[in-house]
Amino acid sequence: MIAIAKDHKVNEQIRVRQIRLIGADGEQVGIIDTRDALRMAREKNLDLVMVSPQAVPPVCKLLDYGRFRYEQQQNEKENRKRARTQEVKSIKYRVKIDDNDFKTKTNHVRRFLEAGHKVKVTIMFRGRERTHPELGERILVRVAETLQDIGTPESRPSMMGMDMNMVMAPKPGAVKKNVKVEDIEAQNAAEDAAAAAAEAVEAAAPASEAAESAEPAEQPSA
Repeated sequence: MIAIAKDHKVNEQIRVRQIRLIGADGEQVGIIDTRDALRMAREKNLDLVMVSPQAVPPVCKLLDYGRFRYEQQQNEKENRKRARTQEVKSIKYRVKIDDNDFKTKTNHVRRFLEAGHKVKVTIMFRGRERTHPELGERILVRVAETLQDIGTPESRPSMMGMDMNMVMAPKPGAVKKNVKVEDIEAQNAAEDAAAAAAEAVEAAAPASEAAESAEPAEQPSA
């Protein structure tokens, strides 16, 4: 099969005197005058398309250019769709996650897998939690076991900075069609923002208490 570039000369745009012609069925016609090739194209109700301009002489093919362009556009559309399907989503867990949050987050991962996406599951460590990586690994193993009907880990959990990551991939045949993930992304982003705000308040509380305890005692009057 000959690949044809998007920008190529067609019919009267081909100004060279001779070409090497390939017929509509892929047969090698040989080197002929361009005007004869154009006549053959008109007789067959096809187009003469230059497929290899760098060759000497240039290579041209007889084909239905309109049909070719339509099929090419459909292939490009399918490739873009496939690229979106293969996008890696991200779900973040805390080390001290409760059962309800674990269930919610893991359902998000499931929906992404059902839609055909890979999912990077991240455990975020805070402070001294990083000295206990087994806590994060335990959560990731639990996620993998909960979703073993639809997904499988691509590799063992690994640390990167303050995070531990594991990528889950959908199992062949487990992907469902027409699963919309926009609402999951919005919900997950809102959950992460709320958790971050709660952590900021929690972190600020000890500092406020320490500042209050450090206030100087009132000096007795003379």
